[in-house]
Amino acid sequence: MDIDDKWTRRRWLNFVRVVPALRRSITEFWSSGSVRLSKRRRNGGFFHQNRGMIFVACVFFAFMQAGLFTGHSTHDPLDAYPDVEKRPWLVDGKFTSPFSKTSQAITEHPISKLMAKAEENFRDLLSRQSRTLYAAVKEYKRRYHRDPPKGFDDWWRFAQDNNVKLVDEYDGLVDDLAPFWEISGQELRRRAMQIGILPSIDLVRLKKGKAYVDTMNYEFGETDPGARAKGFRAILEKFASKLPDMDFPINAKAEGRVLIPWEHRHYPNTTLQDSSGGIASMLGNEFTADWQGQSSVWEAYRRTCPPHSPARRLFSSIRNVSPSQSSSKGNFFESQSALEAGYEFTFATQTDAKFDFCAHPWAHYMQGHFFSDWRTIPVLYPVFSPAKGRGFSDIRIPSHYYYGSTPRYTYGWDAVNLELKEVDDMEVPWEEKSEHIFWRGATTGGGSSPPGFAHQYQRHRFIRMASDMSEVTKTITFADPPTSSNFVSVKVPVWAVNSDIMDAAFVKSVGYYPEGPDALVRDHRFDDAVPLGKHWTYKYLVDLDGMAYSGRFMAFLASDSAVLKSTVYQEYYSDWIQPWLHFIPLSSSYKEIYNIHAFFSGTPPSALEVANSTTLYFPTSKRRSVEGDRRLRRIARAGKQWKKTIGRTTDMEAYVYRMCLEYARLWADDRDSMAYKM
Repeated sequence: MDIDDKWTRRRWLNFVRVVPALRRSITEFWSSGSVRLSKRRRNGGFFHQNRGMIFVACVFFAFMQAGLFTGHSTHDPLDAYPDVEKRPWLVDGKFTSPFSKTSQAITEHPISKLMAKAEENFRDLLSRQSRTLYAAVKEYKRRYHRDPPKGFDDWWRFAQDNNVKLVDEYDGLVDDLAPFWEISGQELRRRAMQIGILPSIDLVRLKKGKAYVDTMNYEFGETDPGARAKGFRAILEKFASKLPDMDFPINAKAEGRVLIPWEHRHYPNTTLQDSSGGIASMLGNEFTADWQGQSSVWEAYRRTCPPHSPARRLFSSIRNVSPSQSSSKGNFFESQSALEAGYEFTFATQTDAKFDFCAHPWAHYMQGHFFSDWRTIPVLYPVFSPAKGRGFSDIRIPSHYYYGSTPRYTYGWDAVNLELKEVDDMEVPWEEKSEHIFWRGATTGGGSSPPGFAHQYQRHRFIRMASDMSEVTKTITFADPPTSSNFVSVKVPVWAVNSDIMDAAFVKSVGYYPEGPDALVRDHRFDDAVPLGKHWTYKYLVDLDGMAYSGRFMAFLASDSAVLKSTVYQEYYSDWIQPWLHFIPLSSSYKEIYNIHAFFSGTPPSALEVANSTTLYFPTSKRRSVEGDRRLRRIARAGKQWKKTIGRTTDMEAYVYRMCLEYARLWADDRDSMAYKM
């Protein structure tokens, strides 16, 4: 940062601090001195005769203290850097205040409505669940137009014995398995065995009621089964004796693996469907474990899009199209376009897990999973993965991070006594938690195929935004005073508001960065690593995608803190959880985060200073929004309750049990015989 830049920042801070003090001094001067002035008027005193000049002198002195009448006031040190955004208050070398205060025609904050709607939706979801086996079968037939799978009655008893709350919500599972109805049981069995020889695919096998892991890809040097396969095998143990023999190819990586071209899914007769010639006949002899510079995930992904979509038009799929040139109902685009227009008072209704990258190819540059090094599979092979992005054909299963217990990923885990506690040893009371928004993590966020895009990955963008110390402004909208319905908007320097509310940093560098490690450290904040329990000292916990899904989400939910989650992935529980009730959804742009904090925790001091708000003179405890804090704690408690009642390991077992029944029917030659009939 150059000297002039520091100079300007310091004087602006002095200015916003001096003006309120000046206003108070002048008010006190005219009011408290009224008696003295009346006496001096009778005597024709100097004070009365020259009060106008004294006022002007006071104003001039204040501005001199702020440094705004020096020769620097009309000089923009960024003039020498035309590619850098100019300070908005310097227009053609003339001073214009960036701190405009505008009233908003808002009668109720949007977040209040979003929370009310979320509670209504989830209450309705719980109330309409089946109460009897007969009702569950009827609901199954209504939704999927066929009988439930064989063993459905045993699954129902398992669900009832374990107090499973959501017994009908398996639309995501049915969608994952739907493509396999188009191939025979024999073909599915053959493909499951074939895919097991690929690198980073482990085979979990069920034989005579017992589950074990079989690592078949010896030629790639992988002799030990992955943690995800071990975790899946552990889930099966509860009900393996009730299942027929089957094979489950488990993805050893976090990234999604299966991307089937649009034509192959919609016109299967034009592609090879018989794998009896071996996996080489399906994938080609040139298939390798990684891309090796031959292509990329994005190139494979855009082939899954409809032929008329922008992603299939080569030019628009490779250049970074401006958001203003597109339109969509997706959260990610809506936030981006609104922000381009200068508005930051919009809030995502859900995460970006359903964002349509086919319609808006420009957005793929901002998500690391499109740059994974691992080669995707372009044929319908059964691959079970912990998460998948929209457009992938993997079959979702619970993450081993969620099912198992480790110090890095489990709330309340006692690694000494090997037991799970309801309250973590490092948990703190709500009133003692920091109001700052907290995130710590590694630079994981994507691969390097092709290289050169890591600076745009999701984690890198968030850290740069949260630690930005520039003069770029953020628009903060808030009720002034806090208990009123009078909303105002002010533009606040990002360095000031970040200092007020943000605590985010990388703790570890992993992988390739375009300009090298020195540039990575220069452009992003780094700090010391912290134990998982450190998170519980903050009210706001940000959950961001890494190489794929975030393995800490369940731990965050289990805590007494509120979770702000941004993701483009769908997981097994996606049908079961409600944004704005159990967590706060955050768009992939993150920029609404400042107004989220202002709603729940009260207006940042920097925004109050810019607005010259009377709230600035309240005691610190009175500046916070009591109602907002109550609402934030309600989200924290709802998330914790969801984890205790719907995000349990037992619920994961119920999900996998039902998935196995559906998969077993597909595995059979005579699928009709694998239906459950009352």
